[in-house]
Amino acid sequence: MDLPEDSGSGLLAEAKAGDNAPALSVTELSMSLKRTIETSYGRVRVRGEISGFKRHASGHCYFSLKDEGACMDAVVWRGSAQALAFRPEDGAEVIATGKLTTYPGRSKYQIVVERMELAGEGALMALLDKRRRALAAEGLFDVERRRKLPFLPRVIGVVTSPTGAVIRDILHRLEDRCPTHVIVWPVPVQGEGASAKVAQAIRGFGAIETGGPVPRPDLLIVARGGGSIEDLWAFNEEEVVRAAAESPIPLISAVGHETDTTLIDLASDRRAPTPTAAAEIAVPVRSDLMALVDDLGRRSASCLTVHARRARERLDLTVHRWPKPEALFAPVNQRVDDLVGRLPRALAARAAHARADLSAVAPRLRSELLSDRVLRARDQLASLWRLAELAHPDRPLKRGFARVTDRAGKTLTHAADAIAARELKLHFGDGTVDATAGAAPSQPARVERPRRAPYVAPQRGLFDEPEE
Repeated sequence: MDLPEDSGSGLLAEAKAGDNAPALSVTELSMSLKRTIETSYGRVRVRGEISGFKRHASGHCYFSLKDEGACMDAVVWRGSAQALAFRPEDGAEVIATGKLTTYPGRSKYQIVVERMELAGEGALMALLDKRRRALAAEGLFDVERRRKLPFLPRVIGVVTSPTGAVIRDILHRLEDRCPTHVIVWPVPVQGEGASAKVAQAIRGFGAIETGGPVPRPDLLIVARGGGSIEDLWAFNEEEVVRAAAESPIPLISAVGHETDTTLIDLASDRRAPTPTAAAEIAVPVRSDLMALVDDLGRRSASCLTVHARRARERLDLTVHRWPKPEALFAPVNQRVDDLVGRLPRALAARAAHARADLSAVAPRLRSELLSDRVLRARDQLASLWRLAELAHPDRPLKRGFARVTDRAGKTLTHAADAIAARELKLHFGDGTVDATAGAAPSQPARVERPRRAPYVAPQRGLFDEPEE
């Protein structure tokens, strides 16, 4: 089907009369739009609510700015993100300053944010309330989590600016009340990077090992002077609140003046209205302690005195109730006196009875009876002695007999025993001869003469008669 010449559409693109604009490529058009937008909107300020905030591992931040009728993509490059005075999060109403640009790869336009602030104090308070509710839901502000502060800390760690009046006030107050070892961790207390430095200091104190070169604090004080909500915002940041809640060391928050409230106050173990008040909470007054110790000493001494006096009174009352010593020992003394009086009479009577018994027995004790007993005992002893001499094994030797023993002196009575022993001794009346059973001796026999027994004078017995 043929198309009419005035239809303006053909199969092939052809240049027509009056058509002086050549066809542009998509890239050329996209780059032209990019230049136009960046030139026309080189610096803009946009107010909107943050939505879909994401921080990339590279440090760049991507999110959207929206209001009731429109939505715009936004990006914050890493360098600008590090300079932000607060941590962006969804729902925060902000004013973003930057420039518009396009992203040709997706046919989108976006704002490159160079600076971003919260849109007024109302937006700041709304963000603070949202963050407070979120952290409270996690239990970081529960009263049950708060720990008891040490009564008299030996070491106190202070996280604050090293050049402000706050640290001087704390040190002077501690010196007046109770001098204590203080370690200061210097940090910026407002501005760029302040929250990260404060959180790092709290965690750094908690990481100190006990017994190391740096003493581990028993108590922490995070302090800052008063200021506006913007000045104190670093102590509302989530990383600071979490560091305070996770601190293994009890922590006192002393940020701002009495009317100022930050989120770290809710996460700490104790809130002080001022830094000076924090020093007063941290330590007792030394003079009061000394007075208390003195008072306790006096009271202890008084209690001991009263106790001793009452004990003496009870002892005196008890002693008065006891009977007299004379009454206690009178029966015993009387018993002793009675026994002492009866003892001589009893001994005399016992002796008289013994003499009477002896007089009754004396007539029967005659010397003739004793002499007859002695003679009979002597005759029995002589008979036993003669019997012993007749039974002695060496007596037959004097009549020509010999007694055979082994070398150990055991008497052998059988030939088999002599052959088994082999080495023998022959005992004669006048000596001993070595012999060998079953074989001729290899050397002349050795004769042993018996030793003559030494003369022993006879012992006189009880009943022996005296020699003439």
